[in-house]
Amino acid sequence: MKKIGFIGAGNMATAIIDGIIRSNSEAAANITVYDVLADKLDVMAKKGVNIAQCPKCTVKGSDIIVLAVKPQNYAEVLESIKPAVTADKVIVTIAAGISTDYIAKAIDCDCPMVRVMPNTPLLLGVGASAMSRRNISDEDFRCVYDMFANGGVVEILDETQMNSVIAVNGSSPAYVYLFAKAMVDYAEKEGIDPASALRLVCATLKGSAEMLENSGDTPDLLIKKVSSPGGTTLKALEKLEEKDFYNSIIEAMEACTKRADELSM
Repeated sequence: MKKIGFIGAGNMATAIIDGIIRSNSEAAANITVYDVLADKLDVMAKKGVNIAQCPKCTVKGSDIIVLAVKPQNYAEVLESIKPAVTADKVIVTIAAGISTDYIAKAIDCDCPMVRVMPNTPLLLGVGASAMSRRNISDEDFRCVYDMFANGGVVEILDETQMNSVIAVNGSSPAYVYLFAKAMVDYAEKEGIDPASALRLVCATLKGSAEMLENSGDTPDLLIKKVSSPGGTTLKALEKLEEKDFYNSIIEAMEACTKRADELSM
């Protein structure tokens, strides 16, 4: 098995590591983690993974290195690992807006790379990750692919699409949570127990997702199947159309992508 190093031990790194260990209980011995916070390393040590003393140490002892730090920390981290990076090391970036061009220039090495945009449901093993590849063998790419597939769905894109996809899967859980909050708040206003309402909303969202994925129907057809002529659903849809709900979503996603472009390196 490839040796995998993580620089950063936050939520996303934890989710990926848990997925790897869940698929292979012996994999922990091949994982090394570094973080500036000792308490996070204590949690990792209890999982049976190896703890590194510095970012450069992590790179030296690993075949695949996952950069699981915030975008604002990339310059510092890349400078620290630069002496240890060689042409056979695989770099995986999961930060929004960080391009492989930027990384290659910062470490002065065009080594194999994979750029990934995961989302927070990865923490529960039901994530949605988009990824692109650069200068990497099929074997190594498969290893990285499997790391994220252990935690949910993975789709492969061209890197030119990686900023746009943030609006599709990276930021989009927040849109869903806002939609759910509005439904639960309305139910509570009508005297319905909010806990009961939340369970109904969650089940409805899960069921609707199943229908989108497995019914074979398009979103437009599914909407039509729920909307009886002259019925309640059509009245609700008319109000959403009056408020330009559909275009508001499109505009929100455009704003998300624009901000990703502004922050890109």
